[in-house]
Amino acid sequence: MSSIDKPSEGRILSSGYFVKKSFSGFFYKFCRTVLIFGLCFLILQPLLDKLSVSFMAEQDLFDGTVISIPRNFTLDNFRVAGMLLNYWPSLFQTLFIVLVSAVLQVTACTLAAYGFARYKFPLKNFWFMCVMLIIIVPPQVIMASIYLNFRFFDVFGIFRLVTGEPINMLNSFAGYWLLSATGMGLKSGLYIFILRQYFRGVPKDLEEAAYIDGCGRLRTFGQIMLPDAAPMLVSCFLFSFVWQWTDSFYSTLFLANYSMLATGLDGIASTFGVWWNQMHVAAGGAGIQAPLAHTQMIIATGMLMTLAPLILLYLVAQRAFVESLAQTGIKM
Repeated sequence: MSSIDKPSEGRILSSGYFVKKSFSGFFYKFCRTVLIFGLCFLILQPLLDKLSVSFMAEQDLFDGTVISIPRNFTLDNFRVAGMLLNYWPSLFQTLFIVLVSAVLQVTACTLAAYGFARYKFPLKNFWFMCVMLIIIVPPQVIMASIYLNFRFFDVFGIFRLVTGEPINMLNSFAGYWLLSATGMGLKSGLYIFILRQYFRGVPKDLEEAAYIDGCGRLRTFGQIMLPDAAPMLVSCFLFSFVWQWTDSFYSTLFLANYSMLATGLDGIASTFGVWWNQMHVAAGGAGIQAPLAHTQMIIATGMLMTLAPLILLYLVAQRAFVESLAQTGIKM
């Protein structure tokens, strides 16, 4: 009997172990799914609310039975917001300026990061500390210095000597691009730090092998280091493009004379109030203030129209972007 009971007891214990293990695995997956769903809902819920409101008519805002699905579906909010934002001209102008700026910024940051990672030069640690200050110090702190430097722009007094006065580079995309090309653009310090850490992790044997084969420093950088750093460059370019697309600080300082989506969105509430007043006066009524709920509806619609190109960019570049981040994490 003992020889028969021992195997059956082992089977009972093993089956209990597998039941316990499968239950714990199911419980872990269930908790993970609930947590991920909750986090995704917290991230997407504001966007879904704005999407719902943008298709509502004004009477739906004051209807307590309307929660998320509009009862009076309309596209008038998009028409009004597009008119106030001057959407299509602003879209193409913003795309052109931001695209060139992102390319210049990533190029400058890549060169600076490679220099910090591979070469020794006087006061190297001091200059890298200055790069860290670009990350820590908000741009509003140095706003006065930036304004004065670009309002009275000069290079060792050459422009003043030739033309008699410095150049005013405010209200021009040349100054905006120059800021990015010199590594002082929005979040440039962060890109330099990320790329420097990446280049430091690349084995020096690759460069030494290229030097032995007769490659110079510039050719080694362009043909050996840059192709390997493509995932990092893609990540930095996308971050640069997205942050500059929604930035209003530098856009207001340098591009006040240009129609930009970010600056137009900042003033859409006041613009809508003026338009609302003019519409009522033109209809023969007295000038009145625009309802707050309707103003918030137009703001939400304008935000969606501003973010729509970024959402489309993410959907198109999602796979490449995720792969670049995964490869970056492995190599770093």
